[in-house]
Amino acid sequence: MKSPHKFEGVSIIIPVYNEKATLPLILERVQAVDLKSLGLKKEIIIVNDCSTDGTEEFLKTYQADNVKIVSHSVNRGKGAALHTGFKEATQDIILIQDADLEYSPEEYAKLLTPVVNGNADVVYGSRFIGSLPHRVMYFWHYLGNKVITLLTNLASNLNLTDIETGAKAFTREALLSIPLKEERFGFEPEVTIKLGQKGWRFYEVGVSYYGRGYAEGKKIRWTDGVQALYVIVKYTLFV
Repeated sequence: MKSPHKFEGVSIIIPVYNEKATLPLILERVQAVDLKSLGLKKEIIIVNDCSTDGTEEFLKTYQADNVKIVSHSVNRGKGAALHTGFKEATQDIILIQDADLEYSPEEYAKLLTPVVNGNADVVYGSRFIGSLPHRVMYFWHYLGNKVITLLTNLASNLNLTDIETGAKAFTREALLSIPLKEERFGFEPEVTIKLGQKGWRFYEVGVSYYGRGYAEGKKIRWTDGVQALYVIVKYTLFV
């Protein structure tokens, strides 16, 4: 086991696109999470990816000492929003939090403990391991996730169960060791393959999942699955 490194804080990156209905609550819950037992302070970076539903107006009124808000002038995609957030991050652990309510901020300690203890460089929160509750959703999404995860594992020599999870934590050192190019949902296989190929230490922990349907604002489409397959081939055969 690698000797524990002293981490001072975590940068929580929240990419936002048309999430006015859920953003106030998710921010309240993120702020309420106490990470003092892990010796970590919180930095919250919100990246508004050119929302058109009133999210921007809400963010203009939101103030907190530990929050930085960055906006895109055009909609560029989740991956691009994450790239922007990573560049703004100043802490030595970086954690991704979606702006919807599908993943629970109350479970941050599970993601962060393997990093703080010196065991992991990357931690994914899997919806498919453990006994925590998860909403039963679309079969074809589940099947697509399994195929993408399998092919990503083949490309990276990992045995992850859920590479499409929205709950991810990285050491700053690991994340900044790779160039990231994919601006949409291709970010997920790209970051996994590149970090896996460089030999960074991955861990998985079980997390709860409160999925939402399309009527509730879910944005991923079948075309994003096709794009993910292209990304896997691209970073396996041509990079």
